[in-house]
Amino acid sequence: MNDRPLVTVHLWSGLRALADGRQSVEVRARNVGEVLNGLVAAHPGLEDAIEAGVSVSVDGRIITSGLMEAVQPDSEIFLMQRLKGG
Repeated sequence: MNDRPLVTVHLWSGLRALADGRQSVEVRARNVGEVLNGLVAAHPGLEDAIEAGVSVSVDGRIITSGLMEAVQPDSEIFLMQRLKGG
């Protein structure tokens, strides 16, 4: 039995073609690292883009503290083009 909750991840338009044209994907995850791993497992075409670098937003906050940041079933999660400061 899988104890990881199902979360919805919204994809920026540049990634949708790599995920069968879907605007959002559901994966089982407890943290940001599991979200990314789940996305690659469900849609292997996303792997290169994720490895090249993406930004993850959880509940309106860009996650900078690492892959262990928790996510909840009701979290609003967005996978976006990497945001760079300057």
